[in-house]
Amino acid sequence: MSTTVITGIGELVTNDPDRSEPGGLLGLLTDAAVVIEGSRIAWVGLAADAPAADVQVDAGGRAVIPGFVDSHSHLVFAGDRSAEFEARMTGEPYSAGGIRTTVARTRAATDEQLTSHVARLVAEMRAQGTTSLEIKSGYGLSVLDEARSLAVAAQFTDETTFLGAHVVPAGTTPEDYVALVTGPMLAAAAPHARWIDVFCEDGAFDVDQARAILAAGSDSGLRGRLHANQLTYGKGVQLACELGLAAVDHCTFLSPLDVESLRDSRTIATLLPGVEFSTRQPYPDARGLIDAGVRVALASDCNPGSCFTSSMALCIALAVREMRMSPAEALHAATAMGAAALDRDDVGVLAPGKAADLVLLDAPSYVHLAYRPGVPLVAGVWQSGRPVVG
Repeated sequence: MSTTVITGIGELVTNDPDRSEPGGLLGLLTDAAVVIEGSRIAWVGLAADAPAADVQVDAGGRAVIPGFVDSHSHLVFAGDRSAEFEARMTGEPYSAGGIRTTVARTRAATDEQLTSHVARLVAEMRAQGTTSLEIKSGYGLSVLDEARSLAVAAQFTDETTFLGAHVVPAGTTPEDYVALVTGPMLAAAAPHARWIDVFCEDGAFDVDQARAILAAGSDSGLRGRLHANQLTYGKGVQLACELGLAAVDHCTFLSPLDVESLRDSRTIATLLPGVEFSTRQPYPDARGLIDAGVRVALASDCNPGSCFTSSMALCIALAVREMRMSPAEALHAATAMGAAALDRDDVGVLAPGKAADLVLLDAPSYVHLAYRPGVPLVAGVWQSGRPVVG
C-alpha cells in the first residue's frame, strides 16, 4: 500500500486519550505530522520525527482535525419546506406537523430521485469536513417506503437507522401503526438498518409505545436510539437511560432527574443546536450537562423541516456561543463523542490503526471553527485515506 505523510501541521487535534496530557481534551500536538497507509493512520507525532512516505503533503502550518462524525441526520426525503421555515420566523410555532408534508413528497419520489438527493447532501457534508454520518429513514412511513429509504441510505453509510416511528401517518390509529412498525415494517427495514429510533414526544409516540418499538427492534438485531425531550419535558430521556441506549438525541427540556440519569447511565446526550437556531426554541444546557458529568455529542439533525443545515462547523459555533461549550469541548463533541454515539472507536480520533479520516483547516487552530462562524475553512479532506476535497 502507498503511504502519505502530511507534515508541517501547525496544530494537530488527535482526540487520542493517550495524549490527553499535556494535550488536554483534544490530545493536541504542535509542529506535527501524520502518516497514512491505505485507509488507516500509520503514525502520528512530531514533524521532525516523521518517517518517509511515498507522497508528501505540506500543511503549511495549518491545523488538522479528525473528520466530523455526524451521528444524527435525516437525508432521505423529497420536497422543500422553506415556506414552513418562513412562517416560523414570522411567529408560527414549530409542532412537527410538517413531517407529514415531507412524507407525501417522499412517497411520490422515485428511488433514483431520492438517491440523487442524498448524494448531493452527502457531498455537501463532505466538503464541510464530515467524513462519517448516520442517516435515518422516517419520511416513508409505509412498509415499502421505509425499506426503500433505508436501502437508499445504505448506499452512503453503514450507520443507517430505521425511524418508522417518526409520527403516526394519516388514516391509521396509533395502536395499528405501532403494530405495523413492530411487524411487517420492521421485517422489511431490518436488513437495511443497524439502528432503530423512535420520536418519543407529545404528538408522536409515548414512552410505552417507544419501549415496545425499541424492544421489537432489539429482537431483530437493531441497536436502539431515541429522539426525546425536544418539544417539552417528558420521560423519553429516562427511558433511554433505563435501556442503556448508546445515545438519546435533542435533550432540550431536562429535569434534574433526567440529568442524573444521563450521568449515571453514561448514555450520550446528543445535542442538535441547529434545530434551536431554526425553530427559536431554547438551546439545551450543554454547560450544565458537561459540568454534571454527562457525555455530550453534537450533530446536525439535517432535515427539511426543523433544521436544514449540513454544517457541523455551524453546530460547533452555536454550541460555543449559545450553549457555553468551550471550543475544545464542542469539537470533541462533534468528532470523538459523535463516534461514541454511534458506538464507534475507529473514527473521530487520529491515532495509529484508526480510520484515516481527517480535515485540513485553512486556519492555524481549530478554535477558528467557532471564532470565524460561517466562513468556509475546510481546505482539504481525507476519507479512508483518500483525498476527497482539496
